[in-house]
Amino acid sequence: MKIDWAALGSVFGVSLVATVALVGLFTLGVVGLTKQESAAGGRGGSAVLARTGAYACFALCAAAVAYGIYLIVV
Repeated sequence: MKIDWAALGSVFGVSLVATVALVGLFTLGVVGLTKQESAAGGRGGSAVLARTGAYACFALCAAAVAYGIYLIVV
């Protein structure tokens, strides 16, 4: 049995980058919702922008997860 170390390293690197990116994107969504709540008392425009950005981050997270499941199934 021979292990292809280059392929293993490549899979590890891509997995690490994808995980960090997905967690960072989800964190931005949570921060956006937090900013939306704190900005709700002040200006209305910034609250709407923060909520829209947070929902966009969550939608991108859901799309990345759905794509990962698609890659596993197909």
